[in-house]
Amino acid sequence: MLITPEEFFGVFLFMKSKFWLVSLSLLLVLLAWQAVASSGRFPAFILPSPEQVGVRFVQKIDDGSLLRNAATTLLEVLAGLALGVSVATALGYLLARSWRLERLISPYIVASQSIPIVALAPLLVIWFGPGLFSKVLVCALIVFFPVLVNTVVGVRSVPEDLRDLMRSLHATRWQMLAWLEMPAALPVFLGGLRIGATLSVIGAVVGEFVGAKSGLGFLVNVGRGTYDTALVFVAVITLIVMALTLYGLVSLLEGYLLRWQQRPEESGRRANGTPAEQTR
Repeated sequence: MLITPEEFFGVFLFMKSKFWLVSLSLLLVLLAWQAVASSGRFPAFILPSPEQVGVRFVQKIDDGSLLRNAATTLLEVLAGLALGVSVATALGYLLARSWRLERLISPYIVASQSIPIVALAPLLVIWFGPGLFSKVLVCALIVFFPVLVNTVVGVRSVPEDLRDLMRSLHATRWQMLAWLEMPAALPVFLGGLRIGATLSVIGAVVGEFVGAKSGLGFLVNVGRGTYDTALVFVAVITLIVMALTLYGLVSLLEGYLLRWQQRPEESGRRANGTPAEQTR
């Protein structure tokens, strides 16, 4: 699918305007933050200024502790996301294809979501230790439900007429999965994956709060215990950047995998051509 110069220029203008809008809003937030911090109403251990946070950020990068702890959290996030998405996708497909299995398992899945992950994380740390595996499990559990629900909804959104068409062509179960169900369920599934990618960061931090010797959650605990609020801000900002990066990567993946989708009016315009082209 080729992109015309007009379309490329339109996308460029959109991204440029979006960049300036985000930059302006970020600048306003920093100015308001600096004004409140400089007012003298709050001491530095309550609300440090952006300059103090920036200095602490540079210090933590120089001694390598920020990158080291960020790498630990990122490893937990990616491993938990992979585990949670894999199990949720497989189980979601089975539930979507079997009403009996859904009636059997769904009450337990819904009941498990009523337990706050903050209450469940200490049990996982006690059972599996304070190492990497317990944090991965916490991430997987918090990612599991949104991906599972979106997988079920996506598979069940496939029109029955298309299923009948595939059966009339004598398609096998694997062919129906690969050529019909997966492409049809992909937009809904990727929506759940975007949610899961951001929630996985929360899961890693919750696990590190309970018991960890490294990670961004560990940095937050250290800063809280020593009243080093600037360090807490550094860890929180790094977590925000990590979550936004994961969300953006999933959005890019969604744009790549769904590039075959076109708006009906765009498809018709390309097929029929412009009025000038038709008269030629």
